Amino acid sequence: MLLINGLDQDCLPAADRAVQFGDGCFTTARVRDGVVIMLEQHLARLREGCERLVIAMPDASALRNEMMQAAQGQGSAVVKVIITRGAGSRGYGIAGCGAPTRIVSRAAYPTFYHDWRARGIRLALSPVRLGRNPHLAGIKHLNRLEQVLIRAHLEQTPADEALVLDSEGWVTECCAANLFWRKGKAVFTPRLDQAGVDGLMRRHIIGLLNQSAWRLSEINAPFSALEEADEVFICNALMPLVPVREIGGHAYASRELYNHLISHCE
Repeated sequence: MLLINGLDQDCLPAADRAVQFGDGCFTTARVRDGVVIMLEQHLARLREGCERLVIAMPDASALRNEMMQAAQGQGSAVVKVIITRGAGSRGYGIAGCGAPTRIVSRAAYPTFYHDWRARGIRLALSPVRLGRNPHLAGIKHLNRLEQVLIRAHLEQTPADEALVLDSEGWVTECCAANLFWRKGKAVFTPRLDQAGVDGLMRRHIIGLLNQSAWRLSEINAPFSALEEADEVFICNALMPLVPVREIGGHAYASRELYNHLISHCE
């Protein structure tokens, strides 16, 4: 299924700013039993992305209905929503751009996540580092060339996912997931005010931990901090949580925090 501005079509004008400049934002939602999980949070994320990029947010009720339409009758699926600035004249200037374009698509759910949760995954340290930019940090904008390169390098390794640092050498995220680690009762996740994507499941887990006995800190940390951890896991809205069993030859056997959280994240 693919809808562009509410119509069943698959053609986007070459002048659309997504094509020209990657000028837009997106979100990817999990569908289960015909329901879009965290629907309102996904709409809020799109609104936040549009505000940061100075794009007029399309009608939320229309987006909500189209996402629900894409989910209808699906036992398990993925719904992706893209918002672009729309078509414009040549050049970077946004004056004269038309109405924003909304794209809603549906795809099959990645079944390998079930296997990942059962066996745990291996992370490989990526040679590609994320550039620091506070103007874009946190949002899911359409400029994903860093992730494309990260994935290209990951595919040359036997690992399942990539551990990604920023240009200063701080642990930031994975290619398509956020990261948490635990040492004793202390839990850590990277600060994302300079680089990385502030995922919805990350936000959900932070909320859960802030109401628990676990002590959560958002920090700048080097790779060595993970070598000292008792437990590591990754998350995104689709997984939703996956335990890490190995990073660079360092093994993790504990799933204490993962087991505490997983029932609250499904």
